[in-house]
Amino acid sequence: MKPINEYIDHTLLKANATANDITMLCEEARLHKFFSVCINSCYVFFAKEKLLDSNIKICSVVGFPLGAMSTKAKVAEATLALKNGADEIDMVINIGLLKSKNFDGVQKDIEAVKKCMPNNILKVILETCYLDESEITKASELAIQSGADFIKTSTGFGPGGVTLEDVKLIKDVCLNSTTKIKASGGIKNYKTALKYINLGVDRLGTSSGIEILKDAFSNSNYY
Repeated sequence: MKPINEYIDHTLLKANATANDITMLCEEARLHKFFSVCINSCYVFFAKEKLLDSNIKICSVVGFPLGAMSTKAKVAEATLALKNGADEIDMVINIGLLKSKNFDGVQKDIEAVKKCMPNNILKVILETCYLDESEITKASELAIQSGADFIKTSTGFGPGGVTLEDVKLIKDVCLNSTTKIKASGGIKNYKTALKYINLGVDRLGTSSGIEILKDAFSNSNYY
């Protein structure tokens, strides 16, 4: 197992996040050597300047948090975020299309974003709290077929976050692929984080990264 901090996308996606908040997020990421900062696309260029001369990646969300905008809008947002310095993109699927069984529409939506970023990491957010088991399985299959590098469980803005059952379902679909899993939504302590890592998750999305590290330290699991 890697040190716990190397799993964490240090996240701040609140609507009222200020430039000072993003500055602090970047400073925390430097101090604790998190894998990345995960932010809204309007702050990508700003964060890039704050993280110059560091190994910390910049992850921008796209189509966030509803996923219900047009594919062209998602592509435009992703393209600009990459131009401004994003290393990774976390995009929300079109949940309504999935639940309408318009699977071709869901797949084309993901494919269009991946096409504009062939050399960057694309994480596809399912927002599992809105989906039943069969829909989670189908959405995972579509994400893999569309070239997703990661399947991400949740935005953290829905009525529920990640569950162990969700991750197990996604993992079953990912077994014969190179697609990895990012667990997010409600991961607030070391014990919970460790459960997902032991299940095979490669990345954790959380705004509680510092608390998780303090928890790990207090349990003699220093990162």
